[in-house]
Amino acid sequence: MKDDVYKPSPDWEKEMEEEVRLVLKKVKSDPVFLGVLLHKLIEERENTNRLLKTLISRIERIEKALSNQPRQPQVLSDIDQRIYEFVKQKGMVTAEDVMKAFNYKGQNGASARLNKLYSMGLLNKTHAGKKVYYYAGKV
Repeated sequence: MKDDVYKPSPDWEKEMEEEVRLVLKKVKSDPVFLGVLLHKLIEERENTNRLLKTLISRIERIEKALSNQPRQPQVLSDIDQRIYEFVKQKGMVTAEDVMKAFNYKGQNGASARLNKLYSMGLLNKTHAGKKVYYYAGKV
């Protein structure tokens, strides 16, 4: 453990209780102290609100800048383009259909290609039991 890490004293609970007792005693006996305490509390709340307002403003500017950026054109590899055209032609396919049509040894490769097209927003997918069906356009 690093030396610069805060380590509370073993009796921190007792120390805190004593601090609270002293503040309560001061509040009961000195109304000016209570006023100063409330004033400081209000100042801190105003500072926090200003800070939050600044942060929200910065976040909104960042969101606006990101939303105004032009989207990169989606470039498909030859195989992805062929799979996309296959899905459009068939209407709805599974990874097994793509595996057979494009001579994949297993469904993992076909499934990865379909998921890539789905992530790019070119395909939609729906589940029916354990099968996942991919399709282009709206249902």
